[in-house]
Amino acid sequence: MITLRVAHLGAMSASLAKQVLGTLAGVTIAMVGASAGTMPDYQAPAAHQGSAASAARAPGAPMQPMLGPEDGVVRQNAVNDPIALERVLEYWTPERMAAAEPAGRQVDNAPPGAADGAGPTDPQAAPRPDSQGERWTAGGKITKTTGRVYLTMDGGDFTCSASVVHADNKDTLVTAGHCLKDGKGAWAKNWTFIPGYSAGKEPLGRYVARELLVAPQWSHQADDSYDFGMAVLNTSGGKHVADRTGSQPISFGTAPQSVRYAFGYPTSGGFDGRHLHYCSGQTRPDQRDTKSSGMACRMTEGSSGGPWLSNFDTATGKGTITSVVSFKYANDESTQYGPHLGAEAKKLYDDARTM
Repeated sequence: MITLRVAHLGAMSASLAKQVLGTLAGVTIAMVGASAGTMPDYQAPAAHQGSAASAARAPGAPMQPMLGPEDGVVRQNAVNDPIALERVLEYWTPERMAAAEPAGRQVDNAPPGAADGAGPTDPQAAPRPDSQGERWTAGGKITKTTGRVYLTMDGGDFTCSASVVHADNKDTLVTAGHCLKDGKGAWAKNWTFIPGYSAGKEPLGRYVARELLVAPQWSHQADDSYDFGMAVLNTSGGKHVADRTGSQPISFGTAPQSVRYAFGYPTSGGFDGRHLHYCSGQTRPDQRDTKSSGMACRMTEGSSGGPWLSNFDTATGKGTITSVVSFKYANDESTQYGPHLGAEAKKLYDDARTM
């Protein structure tokens, strides 16, 4: 996602007013467990931080302490009982979904030499290695493992993107930190993932999050270098999400070198969020003060949290996730940035994949 420190996203706070786009630096591959009306707003329990890990709660049981900064993980129980889950599913009416704002993150100033961007480019019939945000029409696994996210934060409804990753529990997603928690502010609630979303169709169902995880550097400092996180989902109709979508491997620790592909559901600036779009090309290090990498891309808010993949096969839609769409600089709409998935990201993943 792209962080712009400009408050223009309605009810979303300034720290969340970030244009989410982004690419992340490369990584050492750590592949684990492959598998292929109006209702009142549901209030998720408040976050608690402590030194002990929390176990899953039975309905009505008291909140358990969350993992604290010393553990490298800040965690929030989301929805853990059937009644609360049903309330979240009912919350997302067609009207609320249509009105949801795209989440995004923008940073103040662009690095030297950055150029202003334009709107979305025309769709292309075949995948290309230098896409600036065309609609993805080539099919493949990426159209199932990537999905649209709906969430409530700071009193407003927003959209992001996320991806299913290889995990023992078959329930784990990677996304941007600002799609989970408003930096040092509130946690998201009503967090719902729709894999394979296309033009309002939901062929693979809806999944409500049961756990949200971010790094301490994001939770306590809103550090854009750590704008990543994990969501662990409840099952839907007795099925784990990966049983229906498959999953993509995720890698940690390797710097980007080759062409990367980034995917998401941009929802502003000429994009409408109805279809999956992509960017592709070489990455380069951020020239300012983050550890992120940049890629030429005109995708806008709403694509935040979408996956960056290396070794991406355009014929099969398979690759290895090495970052997520994170932020853009306010005066450079042509470049999106993604955080480096290093040791801190792996800690989140190791916790999430076995929950």
